[in-house]
Amino acid sequence: MTDTEVLVVGGGSTGCGIARDLALRGVDVTLVEQGNLTHGTTGRMHGLLHSGGRYAVADPASARECIEENQVLRDIAAHCVEMTGGLFVQMPEDSDEYFERKLSACRDCGIPAEVISGREAREREPYLTEEVERAIAVPDGAVDPFRLCVANAADAERHGGRVETHAEVTDVLVDDETVVGVEVRHASGPGKRDHATPGTTERITAEYVVNATGAWAGQLADMAGVDVAVRPSKGAMVVMNCRQVDTVVNRCKPKGDADIVVPHETTAILGTTDEEVEDPAEYPEEEWEVDLLIDELAKLVPVLRDSRTVRSFWGVRPLYEPPGRGTTDSTDITRDFFLLDHADRDGLDNFASIVGGKFTTYRMMAETVTDHVCDELGVRARCRTADEPLPGSEDFDVLRDYMDEFGLRSPVGRRSVQRLGSKADDVLDTDGPNPVLCDCEAVTRAELRDAIDDAGTDLNATRIRTRASMGNCQGGFCSHRMAAELHPEHDEPAARDALDDLFEERWKGERHALWGEQLSQAALNYALHATTMNRDRDPADGGDVDFAAFDAGGKDGD
Repeated sequence: MTDTEVLVVGGGSTGCGIARDLALRGVDVTLVEQGNLTHGTTGRMHGLLHSGGRYAVADPASARECIEENQVLRDIAAHCVEMTGGLFVQMPEDSDEYFERKLSACRDCGIPAEVISGREAREREPYLTEEVERAIAVPDGAVDPFRLCVANAADAERHGGRVETHAEVTDVLVDDETVVGVEVRHASGPGKRDHATPGTTERITAEYVVNATGAWAGQLADMAGVDVAVRPSKGAMVVMNCRQVDTVVNRCKPKGDADIVVPHETTAILGTTDEEVEDPAEYPEEEWEVDLLIDELAKLVPVLRDSRTVRSFWGVRPLYEPPGRGTTDSTDITRDFFLLDHADRDGLDNFASIVGGKFTTYRMMAETVTDHVCDELGVRARCRTADEPLPGSEDFDVLRDYMDEFGLRSPVGRRSVQRLGSKADDVLDTDGPNPVLCDCEAVTRAELRDAIDDAGTDLNATRIRTRASMGNCQGGFCSHRMAAELHPEHDEPAARDALDDLFEERWKGERHALWGEQLSQAALNYALHATTMNRDRDPADGGDVDFAAFDAGGKDGD
């Protein structure tokens, strides 16, 4: 008797998608993730919902997958997707021949593509440079990876699955050339865990184990004694202070760095670079990459040169190339995905790895894996994930209805309803006051408390659910408000630890953007937290505080 039928390792988009698909088919599934959901590659992408246009010339198979899943995600995840549209713009030095190849390839792949003049492109995006000669319009979009993953995980749990975050796999259990489960170590960091005690280890046995760890797939496979040659490739991204564009802007040229601007929520994200690394968790984050993105993309959108940079971050692509191809340049490696059945490949039963692919095709990847696992287990249920909306997306029209029902006509109300989708009724219908606690992202108390109900004291998990602390101030004005919402369910030390963890995570991205207005913002954040709140020399961090010592009574000691 096993603890679960299927164990999925990895809480990114693909792992959460697999868990949801299995649960919807009636399979008992457990998902384990070493950090928060989206801890790895999924939480460090530029938020592009691919039309397939970027791959149409070099990788048409991937392009066809992208446009197919683009249309599916618009239907099942309406509250996570903004259909911004996309432009591939041609500059004077860019090849006419490549522009025509791009247009033809898009149409061959079934991607709607329309040529517009430079003037028409600037009418859509006034900040585009006057040098843009023409553009190809495609159905690119922006997607919130955090919200999407949480929705998949929530649906898996709603259908009987178990999702265990902060549970790092320390060993893959193998018996007689058969994988029978894993051993995990539960972290002692903040967060609500219903199934295990922090600091303990747990052996979870399963009839089948799926390796959906992305760039870490090779490391997990090594624990099982098999080789999966993932080629991690890092990419830098820069977050601007506002949306300088409302359409995805791509440079229409062959492969290269710094060629895309993605409007995302209240920001614009500049991307990206492509450089192979040995370790997906340890690699240099270099200032020249940030400078390159701003310098190159300012040629397309000149206002970027003088705009405020809020933060930068790096992600690692989980690229995979089948043996024997010998590609030396990571930009030439296919973005297609591969299901590795280790029984056929390595003689190791009940174990499979899913590698490669892209965020946009996560659902298709999950369906492929789930079909395989169900065949192995003798389950005949069909896939429903392309048809059944994710939680919060059941009815897109309900968003507009909620606006009227709750009188939410302000930008704050509109953004709350857009984030919550069809959950808005349950979350926003409160008896008490519902002030805005994160001014930059217009996140209300009701939204924060709803997220805390799921995430416990882990304010970074609350952040990815709501976007609180992800605006211009990077938590300077709202992180302490978020921590205050943990009381009285959680005690003061837990709230302090949660605040420290959130502020430390925000600083990791800020430190590469310390110039101009953002340097002033960082100094202001320091003034607020270190001096006003005394958090750089807080005696409470060293133990109990004798508050009576601060008040000896009146003049005579009374």
